[in-house]
Amino acid sequence: MSDKPRYTFHYAPMSYFDSLDPAEDYVPAEYGEEGFIHCTDGAANMAKTANRHLGRDPRDFWALYIDKERVRSPIKYEDPREIYPHIYGPLNRDAIVRMLPAMRAEDGTFLAMPEIT
Repeated sequence: MSDKPRYTFHYAPMSYFDSLDPAEDYVPAEYGEEGFIHCTDGAANMAKTANRHLGRDPRDFWALYIDKERVRSPIKYEDPREIYPHIYGPLNRDAIVRMLPAMRAEDGTFLAMPEIT
């Protein structure tokens, strides 16, 4: 993974994420159907992805900053542009190194989150 950014992003609805046991690994509701956890490398890319797939979903979302070097489940890049890693298994909570409320513009679209340094 050294040629890829170390950190990736995943947006989780606050109501769902906050209701989970914080001592357990994170598995989003869609995992049962899709078999992986969607992530996107780069804060600007994540906003574009969220706008494309979440649209104007009115729920509040957490932006999860994930350190890929800490993730215990397999990570695979399946997009030719290689900015969309999928985590094939639960996301161990210690790989989430930062959580911020997802930022939105007045029209409800998602804005780029700050990059992690």
